[in-house]
Amino acid sequence: MEALVIVIFGMMAYLIGSLPTSVWLGEGYFGIDVRDFGSGNAGATNTFRVLGKRAGIVVMLVDVFKGWTATSMATLLYYADAVSEERLVFFKLAFGVLAVLGHIFPVYVGFKGGKGVATLLGMVLSIHLEAALLCIAIFLIVVLASKYVSLGSIIAALAFPLLMLIPVFSPEKPILITFGFVIFVIVVLTHQKNIVRLLNGEESRTVLIRLKRRGGRE
Repeated sequence: MEALVIVIFGMMAYLIGSLPTSVWLGEGYFGIDVRDFGSGNAGATNTFRVLGKRAGIVVMLVDVFKGWTATSMATLLYYADAVSEERLVFFKLAFGVLAVLGHIFPVYVGFKGGKGVATLLGMVLSIHLEAALLCIAIFLIVVLASKYVSLGSIIAALAFPLLMLIPVFSPEKPILITFGFVIFVIVVLTHQKNIVRLLNGEESRTVLIRLKRRGGRE
């Protein structure tokens, strides 16, 4: 019975991750599919480019919440005595990965989704809040300095497993180190085109903060 419950929760994690926030928002309020424009991805970054900041923020927050919700479902199993405390982190990782895969390959819209970075962030927020906040800070610093969201995503993804190598962050939980490097590889694989464009100097820049002009000056 416990095994069946775990399987059902795993399926729910994938289905939650599969919710195509940007596609539904774009089609419902703007009458367009964001995958037909920009980079062709159904993620927050492309939503910012295609639909604007407000829509992009909504999509990003919902996608983060998807990852956090799916990952946190493991805690419900723990309180229901379906999983032990020793296995809680494992099931958090499992449900989180299923949510990220759901975002990348959403069943609702033909398995063509986004790159899963926002959903991954929600997953990490549920697993390790302190490390997640540091990764967010690193992401913002990189994007503000370079104006490349893809570069910020890749470096922030690498920062997590490196932080897990520090004993104060991951005492007696080597599984988080392995998970971190696996996720970093996934982020690199989903950003292959971005990496090529970065190397060729062709990647699109994103300005997070614009200074208002006064009298022709910023």
